[in-house]
Amino acid sequence: MTGTALILGASGRFGHNAAEQFTKAGWTVRRFDRARDDLNIAAKGADVIVNGWNPDYPDWQKLVPDLTASVIAAAKSSGATVIIPGNVYVFGAKTPGPWSQNTPHNAANPLGRIRIEMEAAYRRSGVRCILLRAGDFIDTRASGNWLDMVMLKTLGKGVFTYPGTPDIDHAWAYLPDLCRAAVELAGIRDQLPAFADIPFPGFTASGSEVAAQISTLTGAEVRVKQMSWLPMQLARPFWRMGACLLEMRYLWDTPHQLDGALFASLLPDFKATRLPDALASALPTASVQRQINPNQPVTAGG
Repeated sequence: MTGTALILGASGRFGHNAAEQFTKAGWTVRRFDRARDDLNIAAKGADVIVNGWNPDYPDWQKLVPDLTASVIAAAKSSGATVIIPGNVYVFGAKTPGPWSQNTPHNAANPLGRIRIEMEAAYRRSGVRCILLRAGDFIDTRASGNWLDMVMLKTLGKGVFTYPGTPDIDHAWAYLPDLCRAAVELAGIRDQLPAFADIPFPGFTASGSEVAAQISTLTGAEVRVKQMSWLPMQLARPFWRMGACLLEMRYLWDTPHQLDGALFASLLPDFKATRLPDALASALPTASVQRQINPNQPVTAGG
C-alpha cells in the first residue's frame, strides 16, 4: 500500500531518511517548508504525516507542546496517520528492561517528562499514530548525533571516545532501517491500534562491541576511551545545551535494550542491516577496508 507522505523536518536526521525511504517505496513525498507552507493546507490529501521535527533540547519545553498541538490539528483535519520517531527518554534510569510497549513511563527528569506528555497528548487526541521507538541513531552521513560528533571524532588517532560505561548494553538504530520500518508500518496502518507504540529492536551493543566492529572494518586497532564530562560540567551554568546533555547522561550508564517481539509480529519478513554494515556506512569511506554494500539489507545476524 502506498499513498502520500508529508515529511516534517525533511532536512533533519529522521526526516531526511524517511523522505528517502518513502520515495524508494513508491510513495508521493511532500517536504514541508516552515518558511512558506501552512501545515493544515499542506496536510490535505496526505495519508501519513511524518513528524521529523525535533527542536534543540533547550527549546523543548517551549516548542514541543505547540508543535504537537499543530500536528494533531493537521492530522484531525486531514485524516492522516502521524508517524513519530520515539525515543527511550520516557523510561527513566531505574526501569527494568528490556523496554517494551508495556514498560511504564517513569522518567522524572524534565526532558523525559516532556516526551511523556507529548506521547500522552497524541494518545488522548484520537488521531491515528504510529510511534516507532528507537535507541541512538547510526546515520549514513554526519548529522550531529553522538556517534559522529563524539565517538568517531578521535578515530584517526585509533581512539573510540565513548560517553559512558563501555561494557554495558546500549540500544542503537540504523536510520535507513528505522525509516524503512516506518514505511512498512505505514502500509499496514489500518491494521494497527489507533495509537501504536512499537519498539524498534535495532541493535543492542556495548561501546566496546561497537569499537571492536569498527576495528575490524578499518583494519586498525581501536581502543575505547571514556569521554570526560568535566568540560560540560564546567560549562553548564552558561551553556543550556550542556545542561540538557548532562541531564540525559544516565542513558550511557544504564544498560538497556528494546524488546523487538511486537515489531517482529507486525513485520515478520523485515530484513535488518547487519551492525558491521550499518557502522561501515557511518564511517569515512576511505577508512573501510572490506567490500560491503551498506545499503543492502541482510538478515540480522547473517
